[in-house]
Amino acid sequence: MKLPHRRQFLHLAAGAAALPAISRVAWAQAYPTRPITLVVPFAAGGGADVVLRILGERMRTLLGQTIIIENVGGASGNIGTGRVFRAAPDGYTLGAGNWGTHVANGAIYALPYDVLSDFEPVALHQIFYYVLAAKKALPANNLKELIAWLKANPDRASLGTSGVGAQTHLAGILFQNLTGTRFQHVPYRGAGPAIQDVIAGQIDLVFGDPSVIPAVHAGSVKAIAVTAKSRLPAVPDIPTAEEGGLTGFSFANWVGIFAPKGTPKEIIDKLNGAVASTLADPTIRQKLVDLGVEIPSREQQTPEAFAALRKAEIEKWWPIIKAAGIKGE
Repeated sequence: MKLPHRRQFLHLAAGAAALPAISRVAWAQAYPTRPITLVVPFAAGGGADVVLRILGERMRTLLGQTIIIENVGGASGNIGTGRVFRAAPDGYTLGAGNWGTHVANGAIYALPYDVLSDFEPVALHQIFYYVLAAKKALPANNLKELIAWLKANPDRASLGTSGVGAQTHLAGILFQNLTGTRFQHVPYRGAGPAIQDVIAGQIDLVFGDPSVIPAVHAGSVKAIAVTAKSRLPAVPDIPTAEEGGLTGFSFANWVGIFAPKGTPKEIIDKLNGAVASTLADPTIRQKLVDLGVEIPSREQQTPEAFAALRKAEIEKWWPIIKAAGIKGE
């Protein structure tokens, strides 16, 4: 039997080695061929859940497959995020993640995964700010009056938050540091129950996510300030903290989609394109604006920009969290 010429042999060997890569690319190009599960690590009805259901319906038409929203709450989002971490990196199990699940929790909890290296950013799809709201009976109508009342009544007021180590908890710590005030921290299992207790007058203050806006419009709470650098279109009458005289008190939360580590880039790019096209739809955009959500620019939506945002947030907040000595319960 005549052996193949060396050049032929090398050509055949190179072709054989390329087969797995070629098949992987072809598989990724055919994606998706079945429904996609999007794990939301929070209870149904919250801000992230509502927005993702709006996006998922539009993405279904673009991808040709159903987006199944699966709410897996508990442990400050760690249970649902852990489910995504353990999933196959094939694009059929994705996860919603926010500042809490993919920044703060890495400094607060002993996790079986690394929030920075064990997830592939797919797309940033919403940014939202908080409304500092007070119960109606509180004797303060603006930020200056609130700070004066808190100083005159140390440790008397209560701030409800969405849990120990949540961004709203850290916001309360930062607020006290900047204003020289003191009040009690009351952690809840989520933003919704805290907002309901402010409406009911059971607690005094809350940093409400966009789900507090209907209560603001209804006059069920006093809106003191927003944590944005400029006024929000959904509540244009509420001043910023800066306008209220509190310099340096602005911050945002964000929500995006993540995939398990090792998900092929072709799949991530296809998903990112579907999110970007959805966010460019005028009807979708108006729905999100009405919910008090800020839509990231197209440049901010890319996987690379989203990865850079998460890294920058970790570098900013981990030292603050650790200095405050916050640990998960």
